Amino acid sequence: MIAHKHILGTFDESLAALRNNVLMMAGLTERSLERAMKGLVNRDDNICATAIADDEEIDQLEKQIDKDGVDILLRFQPVASDLRRVVAAMKLSSNLERMADMATTIARRARKLNRHPPLPEVELIRPMYEHAMSMFKDSVDAFVREDVDLGRAVVPRDEKLDQLNRAASHKLVERMAQDPDQLRGYLNLIFIGRCLERVGDHATNIAEDAVYAAAAEDIRHQTAAASV
Repeated sequence: MIAHKHILGTFDESLAALRNNVLMMAGLTERSLERAMKGLVNRDDNICATAIADDEEIDQLEKQIDKDGVDILLRFQPVASDLRRVVAAMKLSSNLERMADMATTIARRARKLNRHPPLPEVELIRPMYEHAMSMFKDSVDAFVREDVDLGRAVVPRDEKLDQLNRAASHKLVERMAQDPDQLRGYLNLIFIGRCLERVGDHATNIAEDAVYAAAAEDIRHQTAAASV
């Protein structure tokens, strides 16, 4: 089905530009998270530094998206699906900025870990990272494609990430008791795990907003029982 062109052509152009900036921001955030994890696993301070440096550009994009979004709302006063798309784009940028902050924190923690002998427990982080990134990519895809089913499917996956984080934290606390000389290192890994858990939370937010933008349905705070 071919969508009819909006009566105000400049609205369509403004919305397209807004969405393009959001997609650029999503790409930068994904790259920053990948760099932070690579810096951790490869014990590479230079890669960590590039992840940290990405944050400034992402922050500037968030400001631009907020400015452009407000301008669209004031100029065109969109309603219904048009309004939802603009608001969802602005909310998505806010979640992306917080994800980028998590990447910066991971990179900084990784640099602290790199000052000391390697810890094999770093491998506990990998499953969390892979799960969080899968949620992140699917949530953005749901927004871009206005795919309600994909957006819905992302939300329950957050519980698995929470479970991975709890299991890893439990093992790391046990290691602290067994090897107190490495306490700071284990603490840094626990904080990195928490950052990835937060990435999953923000991916969930994006997925929920994608569903709302596409279908005008608010699926936030729904329990598993309510969705049966």
